[in-house]
Amino acid sequence: MKTYDYIIVFKKKNHGKIDGISQFMLLIALIAFIRFSVLHPNYMLIPMIISLLILGWWIFCYTQLKRNVRPSYRLALLLAAVGWYFQPDGIWISLIYLIASVLEKQAKFQEEIAFDAEEIVINSFPKKKFSWNELNNVVLKDGLLTVDFKNNKLIQKEVDSEVNPQVETEFNHFAKSHLPQ
Repeated sequence: MKTYDYIIVFKKKNHGKIDGISQFMLLIALIAFIRFSVLHPNYMLIPMIISLLILGWWIFCYTQLKRNVRPSYRLALLLAAVGWYFQPDGIWISLIYLIASVLEKQAKFQEEIAFDAEEIVINSFPKKKFSWNELNNVVLKDGLLTVDFKNNKLIQKEVDSEVNPQVETEFNHFAKSHLPQ
């Protein structure tokens, strides 16, 4: 595993839209599973168990939110994918829920940017790597990181925590020493 000289963590994003989409998907799954259980009483056990598990996880996520902990609906989405798999003609919907459960973590991942002597890496999906030759300037000032690319692209984001002025000066000196002259 590679170690970097500097790793800057950006301020957390609001994940309200992602959580809203996840909850909407779970609501659709719950309605479909309960409806299937009512219409097909002979096959109601699996959809009802999965519905109860999803509802239980949803309640757990709600309590997490009340305690100011970021909830994750991945497990409930995965349970919904299993539930859809057992539905008649539900395999395609099951795949959509499976993909959503995998992508939810990545969508909520806190962004970071790492710097070392050879490259700059933005921890995203997929990872983005840049060489120092692609940059005009990199500055960390007043809790704001600015990365200016030669192709006129600009990244400017707030840093997650307060940066010590000494570390800020040290980082700016490091960046300036690696930028092409």
